[in-house]
Amino acid sequence: MYPFLLLLIGVVVVVGGILWARLHAFPALLLAASVIAWATPAEWIVEAGLARGMAEAAANQLARSFFLDRVTEGFGRTIGQIGVMIAMASIIGESMLRSGAADRVVRAILRRVGERRAPQAFAVSGFLLGIPIFFDTVFYLAIPLIKAVRLRTGRHYLWYILALLAGGSMTHSLVPPTPGPLFVAAELKVDMGLMIGMGLLVGAVSALAGFGFAYWADRRRDLPLRESEEALERLRAVAEREEDQLPPTWLAITPILLPVLLIAGAGLAPSTLAPWLKALGDRNLALILGAVAGLFLLLRWTSREEMEAAVRESLVGAGSILMIVGAGGAFGAVLQQTNIGEAIERLSVATAVLPVAFLMTAIIRTAQGSATVAMITAAGAFSGMATTAQLGFHPVYLALAIGCGSKPVTWLNDSAFWVMTRMSGMTEREGLRTFTPQMLVMGVVGVGVTMLLAWLFPMR
Repeated sequence: MYPFLLLLIGVVVVVGGILWARLHAFPALLLAASVIAWATPAEWIVEAGLARGMAEAAANQLARSFFLDRVTEGFGRTIGQIGVMIAMASIIGESMLRSGAADRVVRAILRRVGERRAPQAFAVSGFLLGIPIFFDTVFYLAIPLIKAVRLRTGRHYLWYILALLAGGSMTHSLVPPTPGPLFVAAELKVDMGLMIGMGLLVGAVSALAGFGFAYWADRRRDLPLRESEEALERLRAVAEREEDQLPPTWLAITPILLPVLLIAGAGLAPSTLAPWLKALGDRNLALILGAVAGLFLLLRWTSREEMEAAVRESLVGAGSILMIVGAGGAFGAVLQQTNIGEAIERLSVATAVLPVAFLMTAIIRTAQGSATVAMITAAGAFSGMATTAQLGFHPVYLALAIGCGSKPVTWLNDSAFWVMTRMSGMTEREGLRTFTPQMLVMGVVGVGVTMLLAWLFPMR
C-alpha cells in the first residue's frame, strides 16, 4: 500500500497547493514531484526500474541519484517529447483567431445548414475549433455570433450555447494537439494518430449526448439575452462583417486538417508509400506544417506586424502551458519510480482500470478546477501499467478514460465556468443547472463508450 500513500500525498500537495496556498499549477506539481521523489525508498526505485526493463546497474544508479535530479530528468524528457507540438499548436490557434479563419469556419457551417439548424452548426464548429484552440477561447470567438443569431431567431439561446459547449469541450480533452490529451498520449506511449482517431470517435458520441442534453434543457427553460442596446448594436456589427475580409473556407480549415490528416495518414498508408508519408506524418513535422499554413493566413489576410505579434503572444502562452506539462511529466516520472502501476494492477482487474482512472481524474478535476491538471496528474499515476499485456487492451482506451474523467464536475472553481456564465449573461445558478450536468453527462457517456470499445475491440 506504500505506493498509494505516496500517490495520495502527491495529490494532496497538488490540490492543496492550488486551492489552499493559491499556487500556480506549475509549482504545485513540481513540489508534489519533489516530495514523492524524496520519500521514495531506493529499493522501490530499483524494483520499478527493473519492472520497466532497465538494466540492474542503471536501476541502481537511478536509485542512488539525488532526488531533484530525478525530478528534473522527468521534466526535461517530457518537454523534449511534446514541447514542439504544444508551441506549434499554440501558433495554429492564434493564427486562426487573428486571421479570421476561425470566424470563417463558424460562418461557413452556419450558411451550409441554415439558421434553423444553428445549434448543429455551433456544435460542429466547436468540435472542429476545439482541436487546436482552448475551449474558453472558442467560446470567446463564437459567443458574439451566437448572440447575433439569437437576435434574428428570437429563441433557442440556451441551446446554441450548450451546443457549442458539447462540441468544443470534448475535443479539448480527447484530441491532440490540445495539451491535455497530447500529454496523456505521450505519457501512456499511445500513437498520436491512433489517439486522434479514437478521440474523435469517442468525442463525437459524447458530443451527441451533450447535444441531446442541450436540446432537452432548452425545452425546459428559456434563457433571455441580457444585453444593453449598445451591446446589441455591436453584436449586429459582428454578424455583418464583410465576407471578403475573411479567408476562404477551404483555406481557413487547412491549419486544422493538414496535421490531422498527415498524422493519421502515416499510420494508414500502404507499405510502399510509408517511408514518404511517415516522414510527413511525423507529429512534430505535421504540426509545424499546420503552423506554416496558419502563418500564411495571417500574412495574407492581416499584416507582417500582426503575424509577428501573433507568434510572440502564442509562444508566451505556450511557455506557461509547457511549464505545467513539464512539471506534470516530472510528477508522473517519480510516481512510476514508486512502482504505482504494479500496485494498481494487483488491486484492479483489467475491466476495472478504466472506471478507476475516470473516477480519479474526475475527483481531481472537481477539487481543483483544471481539466488539464487533472489529466496530467492521473496520467502520471497510471503510466506505469500502460501496456497492452498489463491492461488486456490497448492503452489508448486508458488515455480516453482519463480524458473523459476531466469533464465532471464543472462548477465555481473552474475558470471556464465563469467565462461561460459571464459572457453568456447566465447567473451562477443557471450555470450550475446547465453547464455542470451537461459536462457530467458527456463524461459518463464517454467513459461508457470507451469501456464498450475496449471490450469489443481490445486491439491486443
